[in-house]
Amino acid sequence: MRKVRKDGTVSYQGERFEVPYELSGQSIQLVVDPHAEQVMSVEGSAGESLGAATPLDAVANNQRTRRKPRPVTDEPDPGPASSNLVEMAYQHYHGTDDPMKPDTQTEES
Repeated sequence: MRKVRKDGTVSYQGERFEVPYELSGQSIQLVVDPHAEQVMSVEGSAGESLGAATPLDAVANNQRTRRKPRPVTDEPDPGPASSNLVEMAYQHYHGTDDPMKPDTQTEES
């Protein structure tokens, strides 16, 4: 197991290899051809393929565009706080802040 550095690289036998940047901070396994002693690809701890590993090109790696990986969550993205159009219309029509709370004004005859 090897840990991917912040710049998206790992080291193996004194050489550095580039892996998908999204793996930064994660532990991975390198798939190595034992006869040629070449790094072939990257796998997760369960053996799933995570992408290619290529020898480090220091100049290209320095100019590489990086995006901070998003944390993996099981919850869907809630979107904007007031994204429910029905609730927004109800609030606007009844002039209330809470759509579940009925309007307390009563009309007198």
